[in-house]
Amino acid sequence: MSQPYLKIDQVGKTFSRRGVESEVLRDINLGVEKGQFVSIIGHSGCGKSTMLNLVAGLTQATTGGVILDNREVNSPGPDRAVVFQNHSLLPWLSVYANVRLAVDKVFSGAKTRAQRHDWTMHNLELVQMVHARDKRPSEISGGMKQRVGIARALAMEPKVLLLDEPFGALDALTRAHLQDSLMRIHGSLGNTVLMITHDVDEAVLLSDQIVMMTNGPAATIGEVLSVPLPRPRERLELAADPAYIGARESVLRFLYERQHFVEAA
Repeated sequence: MSQPYLKIDQVGKTFSRRGVESEVLRDINLGVEKGQFVSIIGHSGCGKSTMLNLVAGLTQATTGGVILDNREVNSPGPDRAVVFQNHSLLPWLSVYANVRLAVDKVFSGAKTRAQRHDWTMHNLELVQMVHARDKRPSEISGGMKQRVGIARALAMEPKVLLLDEPFGALDALTRAHLQDSLMRIHGSLGNTVLMITHDVDEAVLLSDQIVMMTNGPAATIGEVLSVPLPRPRERLELAADPAYIGARESVLRFLYERQHFVEAA
């Protein structure tokens, strides 16, 4: 039996502060196939970001481990690019230079200077930001900043793109445009994506699978829902699609029941 491309295997995470231990995650088991788009959803405090940070190598598991493409993850690396809710662009650099910095870091020995320029421009084209290549972050909108952050991450050619609520701080219309862009990019590249979200509609629209987390402390995976919607997807057409409505209801029911459980405790 072949191993999944990304495997989170028996992972537990406990933080210790001033002698007090807090178990955030317990017995996390998840397999993600190459090219899949997987969303993680759950109430605040259920360890979603901790789970993403474990895959990114930004924190170490207390028990178990993470395996990507048959190699154990134990530190950050360019094969796992992260896009946070905060764009994290360097304010003194232009849009082009922010992306080029990542390209130079990853490909300085593999691509010529001209090739690195072409690759930078290619990734700006993917997110439709070539027109703003010479602007600094302070001169562009929040949605544009996130586009640049996604371009920078994609330019590293990561094995897995990790998204930590990348559209959470944006208005509804900008968020919808970026969701559509992300679907288009994923359809074009076929890349593997792991995304944290609080938005049920976003999870159903974008994902092949939705991982639903139980509440913390000691959160674990409650259910994994497959989304049986063919690609490419059009949001307006899906609004009345029975499979879309059914998936949305399943996630909402899970989250509502978990919240009800918390209130009753």
